[in-house]
Amino acid sequence: MLIKDENIDKGKAFDWGRTSSDYAKYRDIYPKEFYDKIIKRKFCIKGQSVLDIGTGTGVIPRNLYHYGAEWTAADISENQIEQAKLLSIGKKINYFVSSTEDLHFPNETFDIITACQCFWYFKHKVTAPNFHKILKKDGRFLILYMAWLPFDDKIARASEDLVLKYSPNWSGGRETIHQIQIPEIYNEYFQLVHHEEFPLKVHFTRESWNGRIKACRGIGASLSKEEIVAWETEHRELLKQIAPEEFDVLHYAAIAELKKK
Repeated sequence: MLIKDENIDKGKAFDWGRTSSDYAKYRDIYPKEFYDKIIKRKFCIKGQSVLDIGTGTGVIPRNLYHYGAEWTAADISENQIEQAKLLSIGKKINYFVSSTEDLHFPNETFDIITACQCFWYFKHKVTAPNFHKILKKDGRFLILYMAWLPFDDKIARASEDLVLKYSPNWSGGRETIHQIQIPEIYNEYFQLVHHEEFPLKVHFTRESWNGRIKACRGIGASLSKEEIVAWETEHRELLKQIAPEEFDVLHYAAIAELKKK
């Protein structure tokens, strides 16, 4: 499904379904420390009902499944959900296709809602009151994020520069460590009770880093096939020059915990 938002990439259309196979293969990259932060807050564990929105290929429910929560997960892209189901064989996760704005559940259905790498895509005037409605008393909305740090990591910076060469209006780069920004509308329904921002090293090979970058919005989700091939060829040559066969890329992760009022 094509998505177009004037606040993202200056309105250039993108479709996550176009990159679902690479997304499934290369974007399940969150290290154990990332998940440990969630579990230490006693979220997504046995006895809790969790809704993961913008689930993509189901990375969050798949990796937290063994902690015992009951998972439901939705994504706007049918291709992403197809990949999520394939990767979740043997796990009881209820996947379905839906935009976040079109979610319909009875009042007080979930203990937790998680949103990883997708919060800025929402129409917040719609989602904020709906999240409040479908969360149980004292329910939590967890916003999760991770990004490479181009000003602190030379491989990340060089790769990002190449993305911008092919997709100059891509607005997903130039990240620094910062707190997740919460739109004002959420203050009517939630209280921010906890936030963390912390550095992480994520391990890659040249192949997996190339695939991870190709699966970003600025490349695989928005460029033509010919442009993707040209970018990938140039990126592989770049990595031969600047990176060993295996390496770590410096990232940061951020968590914002909102409690239902």
